[in-house]
Amino acid sequence: MARLILLNKPYGVICQFSPSPPHQSLADYLDVPDVYPAGRLDTDSEGLLLLTDSGALQARIADPKHKLPKTYWVQVDGAPGDADLEPLRCGVDLGDFVTKPAQVRVIAEPPGLWPRTPPVRFRAAIPTSWVEIIIAEGKNRQVRRMTAKVGFPTLRLIRAAIGEYTLAGLAPGQWHELRVAAPKPPAPVAAPGRPKQRGRRGPNKVR
Repeated sequence: MARLILLNKPYGVICQFSPSPPHQSLADYLDVPDVYPAGRLDTDSEGLLLLTDSGALQARIADPKHKLPKTYWVQVDGAPGDADLEPLRCGVDLGDFVTKPAQVRVIAEPPGLWPRTPPVRFRAAIPTSWVEIIIAEGKNRQVRRMTAKVGFPTLRLIRAAIGEYTLAGLAPGQWHELRVAAPKPPAPVAAPGRPKQRGRRGPNKVR
C-alpha cells in the first residue's frame, strides 16, 4: 500500500520542501518523511496538492497521458456569459500549444470558502465572477492563460479536486493521509533479439 497525502496548500507556499525565502515551503506544513508532490501547484495558487511515497502512483497522478481530471475554482475579473466561455470548451490557441476541450461553467462563490491572505485586489467598477474549469492537462499556468485568452483574467485560483480526491473538510494548511493501492510499475520492455543470420544462397549450379 502507498501513502497518499491530501494537502490544502495555502496561497504563497512554494511546492517544494527545501527553504525558499521569502516563501513558505511544504516543510512548514508537513513533517512527513519520504513523500513527494504528485504534480505541482503554482505558488500563487491554492488548494489540493497530492503527495505520495510511491513513484508509480506519483506518475499516475501527474502524467497527463492518464487524463486524470483536475477541477479548478477560478475567480475572474469581469462577468463572463456562457458564450464568452465557449472557446474554452473547444480548445484555445495559447501560442505554444492548443488546449484540449475543457469543461467550463459559471458557478456561485464556493460555499465555505476561506478568505485569501493577502486578499485579492478588486476594482470597484468591475464585478468578479467564479468559474469552474475541469481539464486533464497541466501545462505551466494553463488555467490563468486560458481565462486571460478569452478576456477574463484570473484573480484567484483554487484547485478543488484531482480525480476522486477533493478538498472537502480541509482548511488551508491542513492535510490528511490515506492508504491506497499503488499501481504496478510498467513491465520492462525486453530488448529485441538479434535476428538470425541466414546464409547467402549462391547461384544455382548448372548440372
